[in-house]
Amino acid sequence: MKAKKVFMLLAIMLMGGQITMAQNALNNNGDNIVGTYEGTQNGDRFKAKIEKLKDGTYRAQVFWVENDKDANGNKRLDEKNPDKSLRSTPADRIVLFSGLKYDAKKKEWNGTKIYDPQRGIRAKMTASFEKDGRLKLTGSVLLISESVYWKRIQ
Repeated sequence: MKAKKVFMLLAIMLMGGQITMAQNALNNNGDNIVGTYEGTQNGDRFKAKIEKLKDGTYRAQVFWVENDKDANGNKRLDEKNPDKSLRSTPADRIVLFSGLKYDAKKKEWNGTKIYDPQRGIRAKMTASFEKDGRLKLTGSVLLISESVYWKRIQ
């Protein structure tokens, strides 16, 4: 009976170690960020897809906005974009960031700017996962920073 308990204890410890190793491997994989997310910005719900580009960097693009019509019933556009050529982009097609790189030493993504379409600003960004699985995106301009959290839905 004692041998059986020892065996079970060793098996549980081994499984726990394998799970920890798998989690560490997942955390060190830049592609872990790829997926579909839901977020809110000033009460406005949206969904965005993060994909890996051919050059190895990552891009996030909105594909759904809860309130996609303006007060006149017209499709909302990216009217505040500092790049005038992008102001006719529909709200459900806005690219929020592109060129994001994974830094395995810091276990975070960085190296680009995130775009806030509600304010029309771009901010230096970092991204990392919280313990609860939410993606934390932090944008910084000068000494001011703000974080938003996206929930993975796929």
